Amino acid sequence: MEIISLIEGCKRGEALCQKILYERFYGYALKIAFRYVHQYEVAVNITNDGFVKLFRNIERFNYEKAGFPERLLLAWMKRIIINTSIDELRKNKMTPEIGGIPEHIWEEEDKSQKADQSLMYKELISCVKDLPPMYRVVFNMFVIDGCSHFEIADRLGISIGTSKSNLSRARSILQKMISEMHGVKSC
Repeated sequence: MEIISLIEGCKRGEALCQKILYERFYGYALKIAFRYVHQYEVAVNITNDGFVKLFRNIERFNYEKAGFPERLLLAWMKRIIINTSIDELRKNKMTPEIGGIPEHIWEEEDKSQKADQSLMYKELISCVKDLPPMYRVVFNMFVIDGCSHFEIADRLGISIGTSKSNLSRARSILQKMISEMHGVKSC
């Protein structure tokens, strides 16, 4: 089904269109949530909560002036999932998650990545999950999700300087982790 038909069907509250949209983009949304909370069950709950928010507010979604409605929908969905993830982290006082990344998380299809990108992504996310929670959130928001320091500071209730400092520290830690992972000695 074409994306515009799906969006319009969702705006009319058609369950079939909602189901198709959910199934088509579930893997994409789950991977976004999982970058923030590394517990599979929590990421699934965030993803489902995000879709509920998306369907409740889909009337506000305007794609008419966009040349690429699917890309616009994915950006809007991404913002909803990020905000839902941050709300969950804030609710739980940013406690670090326990456990590794279950292999089945990578089986959820994400058509936006090629095989080599998926492998690099998996390696990076594996390292990112070991960052302290606030560094991890700032890194995800800035590097992976493209938020500005102003947006990060506003959303997390921190100063822009703190956002920049957390990003710098996160990058430093990640560089060290990746160097060690590949057996590269740092100078």
